[in-house]
Amino acid sequence: RGRDRTIKFINGEHDESSMSFAELWDRASALLGALQARGMKSGDELVIFSKSNESFVVAFWAAMLGGIVPVPVAVGISDEHRLKLFRILRQLDRATLFTEDDLLRRLRKFAKKQSLDDVASILKTRSALISDVVAGAEGEVAAVTPDNLAFIQYSSGSTSDPKGVCLTHRNLCINIRAIVEGTGWNEEDQSLSWMPLTHDMGLIGYHLCMLAAGANHAVMDTNVFVRRPLLWMIKASELRATQLCSPNFGYKHFLKLFERKGLPDVDLSSVKLILNGAEPISYTLCEEFLDALAGYGLERTAMFPVYGLAEATVGVSFPPLGEEYSRIIVHRHSLKVGEPYATAAAGDSDAVSFVKVGSAIRDVEIRIADDADNVLDGGLVGNIQLYGGSVAERIYGDEEATAELFTADGWLRTGDCGVFVDGQMVITGRSKDIIIVNGQNYYPHDLEDLAALVDGLDLGQVVVAGTRTSGRRTEERLVVGLYRQV
Repeated sequence: RGRDRTIKFINGEHDESSMSFAELWDRASALLGALQARGMKSGDELVIFSKSNESFVVAFWAAMLGGIVPVPVAVGISDEHRLKLFRILRQLDRATLFTEDDLLRRLRKFAKKQSLDDVASILKTRSALISDVVAGAEGEVAAVTPDNLAFIQYSSGSTSDPKGVCLTHRNLCINIRAIVEGTGWNEEDQSLSWMPLTHDMGLIGYHLCMLAAGANHAVMDTNVFVRRPLLWMIKASELRATQLCSPNFGYKHFLKLFERKGLPDVDLSSVKLILNGAEPISYTLCEEFLDALAGYGLERTAMFPVYGLAEATVGVSFPPLGEEYSRIIVHRHSLKVGEPYATAAAGDSDAVSFVKVGSAIRDVEIRIADDADNVLDGGLVGNIQLYGGSVAERIYGDEEATAELFTADGWLRTGDCGVFVDGQMVITGRSKDIIIVNGQNYYPHDLEDLAALVDGLDLGQVVVAGTRTSGRRTEERLVVGLYRQV
């Protein structure tokens, strides 16, 4: 296509490497040959558990080329992260763990400490060290069909009982086409993402879609962003990045340091879109971020609130391109399923804002239903349900969870509540999280935002849930705040 396209891996301010798309093919093919020499076959699973984004990408494509099923799993530091990995390894039929030597040693030590003999056996007999897999002859590329399993996507929150969403090549291709079309991405774009490649937005949105669009893209190590959030915008300026992304956490994390230190002389005028999703979207936070960076050339039209979920591959709804994002302000007690919302004034003590997240992208249908799966009239709050070619058909090895996902007529239950406003979706919260007190509905994220306004608390440091104490027939609101003694 004229000039060679590359992937840049940013591991620090002065620690970067680049790989052309052609080099990615060669390295993935060579790694596939090595995996096949070890006995791996089409349909086997490769659990990719790596600290290196570059190693991850090569391993992912080695598996995809050979019909091996990649299973991305995030490397965490807690015991719960290790236990999640162990639960995933137990679930899979023919898994090989692909990881670094130091990680494997820690996993084996932890499994032994926990007396998990079955996991210890898996780690001993079905592990492939990145350093030991010596690339040899090119691997044999598999002839896959659209309905073959492409990869298994475990959601980031599924720790106690991990649920693997099975995505076919058809699911991926349909959703990638819709995303590229809905964002207008093309080969002239340059993206920068700090989202983990084990997350659907990081992997599908800012790697697979960029490959499909023929766009240069850069992947910043998530830990680098956590340690040095200002580097996100510094690198965006250096790269002349046109496409960025971040959930709520990223804006808040960036602003906390920006307010103290500011930025050097960066130019963000090249940024066309910042996809904002993966968490409930805070209108206030969007405004703070846009106001803070307006002086560096960031346009308001760049903020691009989106909706998606792993069970629908990733993308579901996008707003119109080139328009400023917008919100609705409603009375927080008017959000019951099956009822219309009531608008409120911005200064009302019971007012809550919700950002519009656009309309259905190509090949996805959205409907709003009541708790019995009956379709509701327009303007009524209800359960969001989806239908289309990007919707996954099953949860790996779990028929019960798969059955719970779908209505009798085959629509996906997202677990989210929302309403259509002026043709755009508005997400009001998670249906299972709703707290009902004295007949009133409360959404935890709304109460968490209110609690975070208290001095000494912050976004991400407050958790709200419903609880029912002994002897009471109704729920009570339970607020837990992170407290650190100075």
